[in-house]
Amino acid sequence: MKEMKSILLLLLAFFVIQSLHAAPEPKKIALWDNHAPIGEGKFKQEDAWIHLHQPAKPNGTAVIICPGGGYGGQVMGAEGHGIAQWLNGHGITGVVLQYRLPKGRSFVPLEDAQRAIRLVRQRAKEWKIDANKVGIIGFSAGGHLASSAATHFPKAGGPPAKNPFDRISCRPDFAVLVYPVVSMGKYTHRGSKRNLLGNNPDPKMVELFSNEKQVTKETPPVFMAHAVDDRPVPPENSRMLYAALQKKDIPSKYMELPDGGHGLNGYKGPSWDAWQKGSIQWLKEIGILSK
Repeated sequence: MKEMKSILLLLLAFFVIQSLHAAPEPKKIALWDNHAPIGEGKFKQEDAWIHLHQPAKPNGTAVIICPGGGYGGQVMGAEGHGIAQWLNGHGITGVVLQYRLPKGRSFVPLEDAQRAIRLVRQRAKEWKIDANKVGIIGFSAGGHLASSAATHFPKAGGPPAKNPFDRISCRPDFAVLVYPVVSMGKYTHRGSKRNLLGNNPDPKMVELFSNEKQVTKETPPVFMAHAVDDRPVPPENSRMLYAALQKKDIPSKYMELPDGGHGLNGYKGPSWDAWQKGSIQWLKEIGILSK
């Protein structure tokens, strides 16, 4: 009987310790209050959300996380909440973006990403974030969304927005792209292109969302990682973007991984570890994280 009580007490102590060390549940916050823009001045009763993962000791940096899924779904686990937890381990606030899927509305995911960036900056003090250290990370089609956010934003000198909230900058301070879809041209991922732009897209839209063609002097620093044996999303996507960034003298790094394919062996192994280690080191090199 005494042995049974001892075992029960040990189990109770174990679960108490586990609960103390367990990460708190992320806060889920609606972006549009169920009144979301769908283009041409129209709105719909739908929403997008962010899931706020706050580290125990925040260092001021925050990253909006865009999971992949071909613009037809979202890999919220490994490419969303899992990435937030990894970032938390480095003192970085992880903000998982549950964006709306296009369904024929090409600008909807980008509008969600831009609003998420603005919201994080608006609430930076409350969430212990430096408003000048808000970046974005994306995987696969989420990499296309992240690269869109890094290349599509109101340029300096334009007329101010009517809504004060929209005057907050939606330009990310940096971007990390992992096996990203970047182009809508020859090397695109066909499913992502079809879901974003439709079956017979206007050539102007193909050009607009080929983000390697949208790099300017205002584009923020970008880190890319891509496996040479990625067949669904060829590494040419990252190579072309890297060339465009270098041409404009934008601080950038391209890590070409020797293997892993698309998804880097199921989010594990040497190639997966390499981009994570490399991106953190790069953030230190560009002054986002302290060395």
